[in-house]
Amino acid sequence: MVEHFLDVDGVPDSSSGARTMKPVKILGIETSCDETAVSFIEVNEESETVKILGNTVHSQIDIHAQYGGVFPILAKREHQINLIPVLVKTLTEAGDFARTETKVKINETEIDQILKNESELLPHFKKFISNTKKPDVDYIAVTVGPGLEPALWVGINFARALSHVWNIPIVPCNHMEGHVLTALIEKEKAGDYKLLDKKISYPALSLLISGGHTQIVLVEKIGNYKIVGETRDDAVGECFDKIARTLGLPYPGGPIISKLAREAREKGITSPEPLPRPMIKSNDMDFSFSGLKTSVLYLTQRLKEKNVPLDNTMVSGIAREAEDAITDVIVAKMKKAVEKFAVETIVIGGGVIANTNIREHLEKLATECSIKILLPQFDHSTDNGLMIALAGYFNKSKAVGFDIHLKAVGTLPIGPRI
Repeated sequence: MVEHFLDVDGVPDSSSGARTMKPVKILGIETSCDETAVSFIEVNEESETVKILGNTVHSQIDIHAQYGGVFPILAKREHQINLIPVLVKTLTEAGDFARTETKVKINETEIDQILKNESELLPHFKKFISNTKKPDVDYIAVTVGPGLEPALWVGINFARALSHVWNIPIVPCNHMEGHVLTALIEKEKAGDYKLLDKKISYPALSLLISGGHTQIVLVEKIGNYKIVGETRDDAVGECFDKIARTLGLPYPGGPIISKLAREAREKGITSPEPLPRPMIKSNDMDFSFSGLKTSVLYLTQRLKEKNVPLDNTMVSGIAREAEDAITDVIVAKMKKAVEKFAVETIVIGGGVIANTNIREHLEKLATECSIKILLPQFDHSTDNGLMIALAGYFNKSKAVGFDIHLKAVGTLPIGPRI
């Protein structure tokens, strides 16, 4: 039988006898791919505000760049090495990291069992936990999917070990839901954000674009999602990476293609040939980017056969055309979805939304359709612990104990496909 923990209780207001809600503090852990991230937030349910107490992201991009993509087993090892330092940095930023005067007693047998597959993490965890004061945390939120399963397991087992020692319930979270929720906070002042979940009309439409996912999701309410469109092959970020590799550009491909495309527009540089807009006229809201990647490959081969140099100007022109093709398809599919479901709000999430061209065209679409658009801050768009802490808040009623079986699910969907 699964044990569910109750929400944090309200406490009486001593001056009036009224019942007030205690702010909820959540530690979010994200290890789904190549970012080791931990965030610590405080949610005030009465004022509907979020305070980011601490937020740390350690990227592994430089390590994986030599492979031209994320190497799962290497990502797993790096998460094991980085989780304790990232947690310490986050708690220190929050002012809630302190050493204990007396050594904390731990059940080493239980810890050994929980972290038996995390050999790099285990000794660091024991040293950290035996000398660290328990922080003021109500819930530990952790990503259980989708993502790279070897990487996901590290975060899950780390959360279980912390939960066991500190007696704090765990909230298993969906990575893609985290991306949706990150756009639902609006900055008011340094570290303080306003929750927007009750200020938008439902259903809303969410576009999730990242290195591993491209989906259009109908948001009937927070926690209730239906996939209405998705990629049939490559995700947008994956397409950018593969095109960059073909053009001799470094990994990750998205940022460098965006930079070159912007320079090409400023200088009036264009591609020697147009590229296709895959599935742009199909009646559904699905995507396909594999053919676009292949078209770039064939274009570069034709240029080589004609002895046309693939110099900076040529590469910039092709980068511009590739970005325009991707943007055109995304905007066309979102327009079709907006019209079909008659939504009044669109919510954008995922690392690819850091692409300024795509971002600007989606904002233009929202203006043309007279609907509201919610976008995450640039520094919140890529994978981070904040998104998981937010998902933990909205799903805290599903909290479980460390001894409940949690499983990493690499293909965990955000909801059913309709």
